[in-house]
Amino acid sequence: MVHSRKIEPPLFEQLIISNEEISPGVHVISFQRDFEFLPGQVVKIGVDSEHPPRIYSICSGNQENEVFILFNIKEDGFLTPKMGAMIPGDKLLVSKPYGSFVGGDEPAWWIATGTGIAPFYSMVRSGSPENKKLIHGVAYLNQFYFEDELEWALGENYVRCCSRESSCSVIPGRVTKYLTEIDRLPDIKYYICGKPLMVVEVRDLLIERGVSFENILAEIYF
Repeated sequence: MVHSRKIEPPLFEQLIISNEEISPGVHVISFQRDFEFLPGQVVKIGVDSEHPPRIYSICSGNQENEVFILFNIKEDGFLTPKMGAMIPGDKLLVSKPYGSFVGGDEPAWWIATGTGIAPFYSMVRSGSPENKKLIHGVAYLNQFYFEDELEWALGENYVRCCSRESSCSVIPGRVTKYLTEIDRLPDIKYYICGKPLMVVEVRDLLIERGVSFENILAEIYF
């Protein structure tokens, strides 16, 4: 049997415009937008041709002049420490956007942990928060990235769950605990973005509670 070789998308040079540390070890890096994209899509990013690129969700709106990428620095990694040290004028290698983790105007719940908030922030920035509920789970309060803007856009439909710190406006515990305690889950679309274990746990929980498999869309990051 002949197997077709997977063709990686080409990468193009992009000049860094800004690189801001918004929380300890978490950055938002930007470059000029020269492509169209749908909110929720991803790009591959690299710093040279010798090391494989990694996939990141775009977290800016699709009408903004700049493309923003949210990432956390992995000290034992190759790419993110280099990205974290970049300054305006440095160059990134970036693919054209792709991916099917995109929604429409229908009612939906968005479920994220950590930097998995990125595609949903893009959706909000692109003007599609109507009929949506966003549930964001983190370990510490300083990991609710973009929370002021999300709260302004979504109001009571912006739910924050924190497992290791407490605040009067935050629900204690993990996202799965919050979902378990809801009496009845609505029969709508559910979008999940987070690390593999979280995505599997939430997906299984939703299915156990009566959500059909075809109504669950997932985006995994590593």
